[in-house]
Amino acid sequence: MSDGKEWYLEYEIHKNRPGLLGEVSSLLGALGINILTINGVDHERRGLLVSSQDDQQMDQVLATIKKMETIHLTKFRQPTLGDRLAVRHGRYIERDTGDRNTFLFSRDEIGLLVDFMAELFKMPDHPLLGIRGLPRVGKSESIIAASVSANKRWQFVSSTLLKQTVRTRLSEDERSRDHIFVIDGAVSQRIGSESHWELIRELMRLPVTKVIEHPDTFVRGTEFSMDIFDYIIELRSHREEEILNGASPAASDFSWPDFNS
Repeated sequence: MSDGKEWYLEYEIHKNRPGLLGEVSSLLGALGINILTINGVDHERRGLLVSSQDDQQMDQVLATIKKMETIHLTKFRQPTLGDRLAVRHGRYIERDTGDRNTFLFSRDEIGLLVDFMAELFKMPDHPLLGIRGLPRVGKSESIIAASVSANKRWQFVSSTLLKQTVRTRLSEDERSRDHIFVIDGAVSQRIGSESHWELIRELMRLPVTKVIEHPDTFVRGTEFSMDIFDYIIELRSHREEEILNGASPAASDFSWPDFNS
């Protein structure tokens, strides 16, 4: 094992009592484990990001925790992006049980969503994201905030955020791979010209990060399918809000202009 290897530990609290967290922290410290971050990730669960120097240290930790009656170890692995965000925000990102590439957020989780997209924007393989949601729920604002957090510039190819935007060409400066290209699928389908779609097709071929709002509407009647998306994000005002047939119902029904994985 290499020096300073990071691990994610999560335990469920069977019998909560004062000083329990201190006991776990003291145990890790005594065994030479460095605690990087710790936070509650559920009502009765706590997650920790730790670093260790060798296998023996972690073997000792696991053996000792298994003997503790007050807690039960539920996860032990090298940290995933979801683990890091869960510890940072105190909650896990919810996934669609029917489609593991679809991630669910409500408006009170905007901070978690922004951090999640920012991490995706930093990926070197330039993922393609689709984001669903009703108008004015915060899709475009989240994309902009995530771009800023990832130290990227954003470029609207089609949008109604401030004014109706339908681009047909981009300058050389605007074609940087450090840009996040944002396409509103409903706008492009409604009023996009052939030259606008030629630009979209060109961008789809390029190794650049793209975010498409209303992805289901975007692919309708085109050569594209939902299979092209690496991640789908659904953003709701509240958990009970319905997104019909996997698409934002407002994509064809709301009044224009209107603003806003």
